[in-house]
Amino acid sequence: MTAEAAGRYATALFELAKSEGAAEAVEADLTALRAMLTESDELADVLASPLHAVEVKVGVLSALAKKAKFNALTANAFGVAARNGRAGDLGDLARVYAALAAADRGVVTADVQTAAALTKKQTEALAASLKSAFGREIEVRTEVRPELMGGLIVKVGSRMFDSSLRAKLDGMKTAMKEA
Repeated sequence: MTAEAAGRYATALFELAKSEGAAEAVEADLTALRAMLTESDELADVLASPLHAVEVKVGVLSALAKKAKFNALTANAFGVAARNGRAGDLGDLARVYAALAAADRGVVTADVQTAAALTKKQTEALAASLKSAFGREIEVRTEVRPELMGGLIVKVGSRMFDSSLRAKLDGMKTAMKEA
């Protein structure tokens, strides 16, 4: 899903959920979905693969929503996305929705990618540091990406800070080629 499409779907879902008083429930559902997609390569593959029929994807998402007791709006949004060929992009929709919900609460969301999981203490320290830098409450959402090898990537709004070991090694590699 392009960022633009994810934004349209997420905005429509957020506005509908907010008008129905279900914005927090839908956000919790989408957060759970992101975790499921991270933990299950098989689920992510089924939703993203063009080899699986739309009906299969709708069925998988419907069963998942029912088993997880997701809000009806969330389940309906899954069906709409799947029928429109966007099932594989629900993770992007969930990320954009989370940012919209956080902004509505007056909180800035920081998406943090690390090579290894952060401890609660590290996450709190990072949130405090970002709050100091941005002057606003920061909600830290973490994702583990072992290919970074070390360090972290922090994205807050349109700003991105990449102090990953992978980025540093790539920079050295480029510098060596130019020399």
